[in-house]
Amino acid sequence: MSNNETCGLGLAPATASDYRELARRRLPRHLFDYLDGAAYEEITAQENQQAFRRLRLRQRVMRDVSQLNLATRVLGQDLALPLVLAPLGLAGVMARRAEVQAARAAEAAGVPFCESTVSICSIEEVRAATAAPFWYQLYVMRDRGYARELMARAQAAACPVLVLTVDLAVMGARYRDIRNGMGGGLSLGGKMAKAWDLASHPRWLLDVAIRGKPLMFGNLTMAVPDAHSLPAFKAWVDNQFDPRITWADLDWVRENWPGKILLKGILDVDDARLAAAAGADGIVVSNHGGRQLDGVAASADALPHIVDAVGDKLEVLLDGGVRSGLDVVKALALGAKACMLGRAWGYAVAARGEMGVAHVLATMKSEIKVALSLTGTTDVRRLGRDALLAAQEL
Repeated sequence: MSNNETCGLGLAPATASDYRELARRRLPRHLFDYLDGAAYEEITAQENQQAFRRLRLRQRVMRDVSQLNLATRVLGQDLALPLVLAPLGLAGVMARRAEVQAARAAEAAGVPFCESTVSICSIEEVRAATAAPFWYQLYVMRDRGYARELMARAQAAACPVLVLTVDLAVMGARYRDIRNGMGGGLSLGGKMAKAWDLASHPRWLLDVAIRGKPLMFGNLTMAVPDAHSLPAFKAWVDNQFDPRITWADLDWVRENWPGKILLKGILDVDDARLAAAAGADGIVVSNHGGRQLDGVAASADALPHIVDAVGDKLEVLLDGGVRSGLDVVKALALGAKACMLGRAWGYAVAARGEMGVAHVLATMKSEIKVALSLTGTTDVRRLGRDALLAAQEL
């Protein structure tokens, strides 16, 4: 039986996958593919979700689960749920001022929002629209002076955590973007096809392309003052990824950032040990959603080995393939302190803005409650591998 035959009337979205379908309908093709796509043949992106599907929860009954705790503490911050909205570049072209909408939804749910360096909305715009502290994501750029300035702006906005993305020394090849001409060089026919695709999405055109201006990288306008379009900004950004980055650069970051430092993009046990030795406060086990090197391990498969190696030395989060509260419970059972959501909130904000993000977070909260109750666990902080069936039990 196909998915279409089992999804009911389709009158209202129930899952992140439902929001994915709504986003696919609402967005121009090249924007949906940018959000949804991954590197090369997209094997790792698929494996991120398959890894969760292979894990089985251990159902336990006849336990008092009348009182449940879903709150936790990550990097010194209290979270109502073990979730963080991950940095999502170009989110503001998916929905009008999407970063602000997502940050508001995160604040209402009691979880952190992480602002991307390549967000459409600037640090200051998000700060002005919210009261809760949000996290800030940074690449180690060739232009160290501007990177220092971005850190200063994040400090001025009272961001408590710097998420340093470390798996972007070079950019992975994303074939959907190439096929859609996002790198330029389109023929006349290609330009006409792209224009027709844009014209076929009038709601997006009115709400985002017209009412959502300025559509520029808000955090980079001072770095590229002469840029007046996203392609002009993209050329500068692509040139800023630094293949010379080493562990020594973390010392430079620490000199310029007094708060917590979270390294995002750790997938190997040896790298996790080096991160701990270098003084990171935490790491995110992540393969960048499969958007960098295809064919590497799924994040959930790498997670338990990394937790075993460094879980007592720093805080370990997970990113990649998280689409439900059941996935979150499985990740916490494997040792993660919390999960970062990327595409899940991207689909939701593209489909229904702040309301969509709030609904996805509320749905995940409900799913976490059910999973805790039926595994006989009353506190997300007490989840362990005994909440999962061992391989020999499957």
